[in-house]
Amino acid sequence: MADNDSGVVMTEALRTELANITSTQRAAVLMLLLGEDQAAEIIKFLNPKEVQSLGAAMVAVANFSQEAVNVVLDEFVEHLKKQSTLSMGNTDYVENVMRRALGDDKAASVLGRIMPGQGTKGLDILTWMDARGIADMIKVEHPQVVAIILSLLEPEVAADVLIYLDPSIHAEVIQRIACLDTVQPSAMAELEAIMKMQFSKSASAQSSSFGGIQAAAKIMNLTKTALESSIMTGLNEIDPDIMLKIQDNMFTFENLTSVDNKGIQVLMRAVEPDMLMMALKGASAPCQDRFYDNMSERARGMFRDDMEAKGPQRMSDVEAAQKNIMRMARKLSDSGELILGGADFV
Repeated sequence: MADNDSGVVMTEALRTELANITSTQRAAVLMLLLGEDQAAEIIKFLNPKEVQSLGAAMVAVANFSQEAVNVVLDEFVEHLKKQSTLSMGNTDYVENVMRRALGDDKAASVLGRIMPGQGTKGLDILTWMDARGIADMIKVEHPQVVAIILSLLEPEVAADVLIYLDPSIHAEVIQRIACLDTVQPSAMAELEAIMKMQFSKSASAQSSSFGGIQAAAKIMNLTKTALESSIMTGLNEIDPDIMLKIQDNMFTFENLTSVDNKGIQVLMRAVEPDMLMMALKGASAPCQDRFYDNMSERARGMFRDDMEAKGPQRMSDVEAAQKNIMRMARKLSDSGELILGGADFV
């Protein structure tokens, strides 16, 4: 007897299969049944991480049972249920969809990460590469070239790339990023030449504006605590003025005092109490009060008692907790769940 509108008998094996299907794999099933043109149009609207995740899922779901496919699609793809397999979910199909949606260069990068034997090339592929790959590519380049390339990346990726680069150039690279404004065609032409050697592709040179104090601050916001301390110390030796400007533009734990009550409550729900206790150990009284004011009197008393019982903590642990909470705050801000006050830290 069928257990749903699709007429599929829900056996124990099918229930187990469906329970293990992720939301990304469900989307992949639909993509595989849409056809290359329609799937390619959808992929155009996804970001690099989403494309990589969905592409990998499209390869993985080729062996799903037809019963599972019918259950996933029973409400909106009735006309596709007659297909007996997902055989078009082979590598040729996935490769064609990626190339139509992204072009040969970007598709090669994505395919190289979800399928064996694929390659990548082109300056615009930087945003599709992982941090280690980018670091390996630029580690022998001049710090100015490294600074320009990091400025082209998302701050989170740029921060990860720093981890894999020689620590001796960290401070200089951040200082150069902070000083970037407009990169003239000659400099871009040099960069393109480097990329051409790496990827065998040339592109038109044009004047580009990126970098600056805020770009450097955003990258620093996302670095590990120990790495941040090391870079700022080195930067202070190179250019104290730039260091202070970057520091002024960085989002610190104390800036949470400017977040409204609703935002603080959202953040508190996302943070483990032990982590918040650790972070508040090194916070100013106004910052502590910002969180206490959003607790009930009873909860506030219990929280303070538990925090006091923890005793003194290492400053490195306190800073690590504060940085973790700041990263959560940024993610919540990016998703619109809270608004960070003060300067433009987003």
